Amino acid sequence: MPFETAIEQWREGERVLAAASPEQQPALLRVEEALVAELRRRLGGAFTIDELVEFYEQGNSWCMELALRLEPEMPSAWDARIADAAYARYARGAIDFAGGRRLEQKP
Repeated sequence: MPFETAIEQWREGERVLAAASPEQQPALLRVEEALVAELRRRLGGAFTIDELVEFYEQGNSWCMELALRLEPEMPSAWDARIADAAYARYARGAIDFAGGRRLEQKP
């Protein structure tokens, strides 16, 4: 999957999270925060956008499992787009990401 496709999916997740009702927001934000923490644990310190996209492509069933554990009574928290929002947030920490775009690596 190209970065451009992934980032659009991730940004859609951010839009879904931002548009959630005030009643849903706290639960969705708890799930997003937990997913970001898990991404940090799984990917470690320094990472590139390509590494994050590759990890995303490997599957995200773990995201659903974590969301179910945290918010078993809130089906909207299990939406894959909440995981996408977490990826969007985590992408900002990539060593080759700036201002919503991937920096070109110098040879």
